[in-house]
Amino acid sequence: MEATIVCIDNSEWTRSGDYAPTRFQSQADAVNLLAGAKTQANPENTVGVLTMAGKTPRVLVTPTPDLGKVLNCMTEISIEGEANIATSVQIAQLALKHRQNKNQRQRIVIFAGSPVKEDKDMLVKIAKKLKKNNVAVDLVSFGHEAENEEKLTAFHSAVNSNDNSHLVAVPPGPVLSDVLIGSPIFQGEGGGFGGGEGGAAGGEGGGGFEFGVDPSLAPELALAL
Repeated sequence: MEATIVCIDNSEWTRSGDYAPTRFQSQADAVNLLAGAKTQANPENTVGVLTMAGKTPRVLVTPTPDLGKVLNCMTEISIEGEANIATSVQIAQLALKHRQNKNQRQRIVIFAGSPVKEDKDMLVKIAKKLKKNNVAVDLVSFGHEAENEEKLTAFHSAVNSNDNSHLVAVPPGPVLSDVLIGSPIFQGEGGGFGGGEGGAAGGEGGGGFEFGVDPSLAPELALAL
């Protein structure tokens, strides 16, 4: 069982239409699916949402098993300013630390759809602290994936422990959520979607689903959303 905080990039950059219909909306669709996959994989899984841009990063929903709360908050996020990954991750870690069920593993999922302004050394330092505190981190890089590659790869390398963290870079073109469904970020949740829902083949790494969940249960998710 796992508590997850999803860090949303709601910066001005996410207004761009290079991911249809916009970076923000394609991100929101992916977050909704991911939250659905996690809450369905195990009734004791919880998902929270944090926005990284605006005046200051804010936790909109603390980790909850209630998918409805996550879906609702995603419709109310305003796009403003620049994303602050360093502060966001530290706030997310604090929110996870105060999770009600201490038996839950801790995970942060970061959607980076704008240039990462923090320097590499700072990110590595934060990543090492997360690793020390047993926090896994999944990174979704889109929109500036080439520009951010060096920094995010260094962050991922520093936080990764026994392959518990993943970095997925998605170039413009394919639907963001389709790519993620076939990636390790979803695969751990039984999120292969049985056989390519929405064109994403779900076979990748399909053997050992982390929670022993049959992925053929997951198409209900697509309908629910």
